[in-house]
Amino acid sequence: MDKKVINLLITEAQKARKMAYAPYSNYLVGAALVVPSGNIYTGCNVENASYGLTNCAERTAIFKAVSEGQRHIDAIAIVGAPLMDEPSDYAYPCGSCRQVMSEFLPESGDIEVIVAKSLDDYKIFKLSELLPNSFNL
Repeated sequence: MDKKVINLLITEAQKARKMAYAPYSNYLVGAALVVPSGNIYTGCNVENASYGLTNCAERTAIFKAVSEGQRHIDAIAIVGAPLMDEPSDYAYPCGSCRQVMSEFLPESGDIEVIVAKSLDDYKIFKLSELLPNSFNL
């Protein structure tokens, strides 16, 4: 993956993290994804007092893209850390987010998942590494 795209996705995920609504966990997460057209969609986690209704940053970004007619994701970057802290660890997508990502695989057949602390400190995985044998019809 092109370093410019990686940097852009991480930067946009960092911006999205600042918009998170996380009054219960105080853990802010931002995500940014790119689709085949090159458009970028962002999302943040949105918590709810009924915790099961909370939505993760990754799914927020994916649902925004889908609501705009997108059906494939090429890559997604995720950044997370406690309120008032800079990321000091990688924020991996939860199982639900991994399964939702698998619903929108690109024609290449796999999504690049970037977990980042900063522009200089990140890891890239294929979704198939993070979710082997996913459930797909």
